[in-house]
Amino acid sequence: MNRHHESGHSRTPTHGTGKHDGQSHEAHTPQGRRGRGSGQCGGRRPRPGFLRAEAQASRRAPRSGATGAVPFLEGAFAPVTEELTTFDLDVVGRIPHDLDGRYLRNGPNALGVEDVRAHHWMIGDGMVHGVRLRGGRAEWYRNRWVRSSQVTAKLGETYPGRVPPDDFACNTHVIPYKGRILALQEGGPLPYELDGELGTVGPYDFRSTLDGAFAAHTKYDEAADELHAIAYYPTWDHVRHIVIDRTGRAGPATRIPVADAPMMHDFALTEKYVVIVDVPITFDGAAAIVPYVWNDSHPMRIGLLPRGGGTTRWFEIDPVYYSHTLNAYDHGDTVVVEYIGFPAPFHAAGRGMGGPTATGSPALDRWTIDLRADRVRSTRLDDRPQEFPRINESLVARRHRYAYTASAAEMWRAYEAVDGACPDEKLGNYLVKHDMLRGRGQFHRFPGGAAVSEPVFVPRRGARDEDDGYVLSYVNDPDRGATDLVILSAQDFDGHPLARIRLPGRVPLGFHGSWIADA
Repeated sequence: MNRHHESGHSRTPTHGTGKHDGQSHEAHTPQGRRGRGSGQCGGRRPRPGFLRAEAQASRRAPRSGATGAVPFLEGAFAPVTEELTTFDLDVVGRIPHDLDGRYLRNGPNALGVEDVRAHHWMIGDGMVHGVRLRGGRAEWYRNRWVRSSQVTAKLGETYPGRVPPDDFACNTHVIPYKGRILALQEGGPLPYELDGELGTVGPYDFRSTLDGAFAAHTKYDEAADELHAIAYYPTWDHVRHIVIDRTGRAGPATRIPVADAPMMHDFALTEKYVVIVDVPITFDGAAAIVPYVWNDSHPMRIGLLPRGGGTTRWFEIDPVYYSHTLNAYDHGDTVVVEYIGFPAPFHAAGRGMGGPTATGSPALDRWTIDLRADRVRSTRLDDRPQEFPRINESLVARRHRYAYTASAAEMWRAYEAVDGACPDEKLGNYLVKHDMLRGRGQFHRFPGGAAVSEPVFVPRRGARDEDDGYVLSYVNDPDRGATDLVILSAQDFDGHPLARIRLPGRVPLGFHGSWIADA
């Protein structure tokens, strides 16, 4: 080891697929009632602990901020209780005509919470929110729960077909893959396939080739036409590198031995290496609700697994919580990994707050892994609170110049509520465009209460420059008590939005999403 410390029921609710003149929408409650809508991760395998606990729906009206005892059920986090379908959305500004497709985002949306003490944000049932854009119009908005067996039972529906092992309403990501739309979860469950109107098709195992757990975060290498994942499971003594090849099938997984069954939420990919980040959050079956705890005795390491085959080379580093990958690339005799990190320790299970708890805000950092010197150098790129990093996805595993991140003040308040470590001057709602070459950023700021979700970059049709395109994000509008889909010009980032699409309800603060372009 190299060590160095630096720095359905056959009946489902009607989804309103028909076209309507003018603006209209339908609402579907968990009981299947229709009404007018309102403005809001050999033998039977054991379930991962964070899927054991069953969360059930909060019916309380959301408060103005996450300041109470259960911040992840209040304010911008409060679950919505209806499935809506709305056509011909109101738009302020103009939607670019070359945006032809769907903007989708996944997140936990608990369907009933009978006991808030048994609730954790990360185990909420997955709900996907989507807007269909075409011809300069916002044709529809839909939000749908992912129909796992648990969700269908709660909705009074019948689950069609055989229930897969470790079944769960995947709540962490939603991605396009070879004409399919896949909702993702880590730690056991198969992806769920959705149709173009967000209806659940069923579990997806990559043409019967995926055996075992998958991942919440995948990396698609466009040049190689490969989808990569790192999967973990609480009873394994290893993690698995999975490659879905250009035929859409999973090849034999590479097993990488690890101790203590760590939680590996994300990883990185370069043209030469799979970058595995072994964090000190490990499985503890005795822990309540979310059985992954900070483990000071588990060394933090970065592993480089050659994509062409070979042995993983490990580098031990000082502990942080590696939250999300921005990107990674090879640079001479180094490997560069840019990521969002939280200070150690990070408590995935929280401290009785109903969600994860942090000892400080996340920041944008870089690891430079020097293969000749056998060491890792850590660099702080931007210390402002920010999360959910994204790039132009065509550059995954290759050097990029621009990156996009988000900051939602209510999220940092909720994460740090126990320790009270977050001074007010750090708090704000904004999107950031980072110029990694010049080391500077541009900001698009939003008012207080306007909680901001992950930014997703969409290239302009015929784009020649890396940042020639649009940035899309769901942003809460506190005055309306609902959410807007905001479209920015990436090359005029701090200018007025190109368009604000008025949604009929809230999109709660959640996790990750994608642009699903029409062919």
